[in-house]
Amino acid sequence: MIHRELSTPPSRNALLSLITNSATIHHLLQLHAQLLRNGFHSDIATVTKLTQRLFDLRAPRHALSLFFSFPKPDIFLFNVLVQGFSLNASPSTSLSLYSRLRKSINLSPDNFTYAFTINAASGSRDEKHGMMLHAHAIVDGLAPNLFVGSALVDLYCKFSRVGYARKVFDRMPEKDTVLWNAMVNGLARNCCYEDSIEVLLFWMIDKPDLVSYNALISGFTCNGEVELNEMDLARSLFDESPEKTVAAWNAMISGYTQNGLTETSLSLFQEMMKTEFAPNPVTITTILSACAQLGALSFGKWVHELIKSKNLEPNIYVSTALVDMYAKCGNISEAWQLFDSMSEKNTVTWNTMIFGYGLHGHGHEALKLFNEMLHLGFQPSSVTFLSVMYACSHAGLVREGDEIFRAMVNEYGIKPLPEHYACMVDILGRAGQLEKALEFIRSMPVEPGPAVWGTLLGASMIHKDTNMARMASEKLFELDPGSVGYHVLLSNIYSVERNFPKAASIREGVKKRKLAKTPGCTLIEIHGTPHVFVSGDRSHSHATAIYEMLEKLTSKMREIGYRSETVTALHDVEEEEKELMVNVHSEKLAIAFALITTEPGTEIRIIKNLRVCLDCHTATKYISKITERVIVVRDANRFHHFKDGVCSCGDYW
Repeated sequence: MIHRELSTPPSRNALLSLITNSATIHHLLQLHAQLLRNGFHSDIATVTKLTQRLFDLRAPRHALSLFFSFPKPDIFLFNVLVQGFSLNASPSTSLSLYSRLRKSINLSPDNFTYAFTINAASGSRDEKHGMMLHAHAIVDGLAPNLFVGSALVDLYCKFSRVGYARKVFDRMPEKDTVLWNAMVNGLARNCCYEDSIEVLLFWMIDKPDLVSYNALISGFTCNGEVELNEMDLARSLFDESPEKTVAAWNAMISGYTQNGLTETSLSLFQEMMKTEFAPNPVTITTILSACAQLGALSFGKWVHELIKSKNLEPNIYVSTALVDMYAKCGNISEAWQLFDSMSEKNTVTWNTMIFGYGLHGHGHEALKLFNEMLHLGFQPSSVTFLSVMYACSHAGLVREGDEIFRAMVNEYGIKPLPEHYACMVDILGRAGQLEKALEFIRSMPVEPGPAVWGTLLGASMIHKDTNMARMASEKLFELDPGSVGYHVLLSNIYSVERNFPKAASIREGVKKRKLAKTPGCTLIEIHGTPHVFVSGDRSHSHATAIYEMLEKLTSKMREIGYRSETVTALHDVEEEEKELMVNVHSEKLAIAFALITTEPGTEIRIIKNLRVCLDCHTATKYISKITERVIVVRDANRFHHFKDGVCSCGDYW
């Protein structure tokens, strides 16, 4: 088509139009040939436009070749090149080009050159180069420029050099919205909340735009786990903002989700849906993540219907988030159908589905999918290998897990992370090969950390090897003396050995040191409303009916052979251990509640924040048989599908 259009010599404007509208690298290379043939190879505007378009189509090597073939590049063309590499995930190349500019090209950097290269230094985590650029900008008299100043403030904040950032900010002769926002956001991201509010208050004197509020809100909510009062402050700023934007809504919803306040996240999303603001793909992926964390399948399905009505499903990130939500909410078949129907997939998509299979104990399916991923040419990441190994662990695939680990190191050259080593120990330990697991730990090229020894401790408890468990505990106390979970497990070891004085001594030490363990709790969603239970909970409005149902169930279970497992139930749940009454564990309360509030035959889904104990696992098998219900349990390790007295995990978790 291009050859036909260019059968006569094209005009400069025609070439510029063709370059702008070109959709493939092949077409652009044809147009480059036309430039050479028709004498436009030295036309700076045409070459600059072609360079920009090459970067748009992610062809940086061609753009670089074009630049070096041009006889007299100007600074604008150079800036296009520097910015292009920075935006195409190669900021280090931008810095190399800048060095070449200073040494050999007869060009002087301008304010855009410095802004782009400083951003490149931020992107490549090169603090030293960034400070050098600052010095060069001062020498060239460009440090007071707004573009340069904003880039410097952002750079120093990203390296936690808040004092340097503040000095740059304070010395700027004039300030615009971009600079104010960079300073406010940078201070908030570095947890300098009082300073960020101070800067915002000064800016409010001149009536800040909405981005200033959004920057501060985003700063308060972006730091992973933050203090609750910081989230409250972010919410206050959000509520007081003169006008809200989609970005502000997204920042708050994301903040709640990242900090585990998922119910608040869902509630805020519902508020957003009552406004004139329409959710964008960022909103949708965030709220689906919240649904996945909470196990809110009904809410997730509602969001899925919303996606269809907004035509957002073709977006690869939204589709991947849907796969993740369905897998983590217990509907692995729906997750697979969505995955299989996706026309576009990336490595994250494959990882999500592989991990989902592992979560449900479908190890063979995970391996099959992994091999298909490799066959189609996708490059596996360290997360891919961890997901496959996790699947092998929960399916008892020891040989396959070992092969995957070795392939990761020897064939793909990926350096194992602590999580990979811990997963390999888990694969061996769950299979009862504790001596091999210990041998593997001792052969590690790096010092094993708490994750590795903690995994061995857990496996030792499962297989009741108290000597191995005691040895692992001693290592853990050396590495992480403040972790209460390991103290509880060691106490349980002594309980198994009937050494109750020693067990009590350890628990007393935990109390004296004021260490606190996460209490066990179980969540269930009934008719779209989440309900949370803890061990021995009598605060629920249906408590009387729940306990009556539990008594009936216990009586029927005992008639057909159920006996409480009181010792091994202490494996992972200190709060429930204190009750010394396994028949009122939170899982059983949630299941009893479901039985009195749902129709016969309805599937029951619950989520436990810790590993489900042996007694509750055994009891749930009996309950599924007595009530003829399918019961799906998601615990800290995996999914358990109970039906007709049998669990999908094969009692292997």
